[in-house]
Amino acid sequence: MYDRLISYYDSDIRDRDLLALQSIMNDRTFLNALDKILKENDSGNSWDDISIAAWLINKAEELGLRGNIFRSYLIYLLAQEPNLISETIERSGGKIGGSLYKVFRRDLRIIFNEDMIQSTGEMYDFMSDYEPTIPSTNESFIELEKKLSGINDIDEIAKILIEHYRTYGYGDIASYRAFRWDSDAKNLIGIKHFENILLEDLIGYAHQKELLTKNTIAFLENKPANNVLLVGARGTGKSSGVKALVNEYFMRGLRLVQITKPQLKKLPEIMDALRKFASKRFIIFLDDLSFEESESEYKYLKSSIEGGVEARPENVLIYATSNRRHLIRETWRDRVDGQDELYRDDSVNETISLSDRFGLIIHYYAPTQAEYLEIIRHMLKKKNIALDEETLRLEGLRWEMSHSGRNGRTAQQFVNYYLGQN
Repeated sequence: MYDRLISYYDSDIRDRDLLALQSIMNDRTFLNALDKILKENDSGNSWDDISIAAWLINKAEELGLRGNIFRSYLIYLLAQEPNLISETIERSGGKIGGSLYKVFRRDLRIIFNEDMIQSTGEMYDFMSDYEPTIPSTNESFIELEKKLSGINDIDEIAKILIEHYRTYGYGDIASYRAFRWDSDAKNLIGIKHFENILLEDLIGYAHQKELLTKNTIAFLENKPANNVLLVGARGTGKSSGVKALVNEYFMRGLRLVQITKPQLKKLPEIMDALRKFASKRFIIFLDDLSFEESESEYKYLKSSIEGGVEARPENVLIYATSNRRHLIRETWRDRVDGQDELYRDDSVNETISLSDRFGLIIHYYAPTQAEYLEIIRHMLKKKNIALDEETLRLEGLRWEMSHSGRNGRTAQQFVNYYLGQN
């Protein structure tokens, strides 16, 4: 088996044969491990099928690979490592030229050599039907593996992979729903433990959810859509609504990028990075946004939304939440002191101009008592707990009176308390 692998994946043949998929041959791949095996075997050390099997098993446990480990790892590389095909599909908005497709098909025939895949499965009986201790939680990879299961026709494999790149992208863009911006590395960092909240979990605010959803769907369908400001009482689910959208429309290409107030200066840089993922749609998310008049970061946001020299990418919208309708803080003292200013109206316009650049402003109000109790009921139901109406009313309202008012956050805190005590 060792000799067959080495002869098939000889370094010279690799470099010459793969054209569009050469980039997967990096130091994270199985092929580099074979290079290591070659070098150490030449130096007199003993490398055999056990070495190859052990390396593959380590990869299976690390990445949650299942089935034929060798084939599963090849699929993982095609899904995760950037290559000419996946990058072209991203840049072109989902297109691939006829000539490039022929190159892709040729490379896949080399990679998916059934003789070699079958040989690795025959090393040990568990190598062809492996079950990792902790299965992969990467939804896009799991779906790709499932679709490619039992498929040997190269045209069908190519078709499935192209559709995967169109739907999910590649690498971290395909793996994560949400990202943060690393200002030092100047790239996106995937958020592994993104809150798994759905729109159906948000009780009440039907009109607000409808406005938010319709705007987002228009964005996904390449129709005109607005930047959104969600404003209103604390704990009413403004941030949760935006997160739920990303969970709801992940398979349609929606992603979230959360940035901090100091990173507003980097908005042109961030947008430029997102522009290259033309087949995806990004919401730049600014949570709990507000500014003091002395803070200048809001000017970068104004310019990025509207008025800057460089146009905002078509695949990017900005969604922000705030407890303030006017994002720039203004006091009565400011108004009194401003009487000495020659053009007072100009200062007033400056303080409200940022909010005005959000084409859609959605207002959230504190829930009614009935809505508050319904939120608690829904959360408890998800935990298979049903309280009678009187107990729910008495316990829920008692909790509200001793805490920060009536809102979704208070309801969640009550549910946590109840579950912890019962």
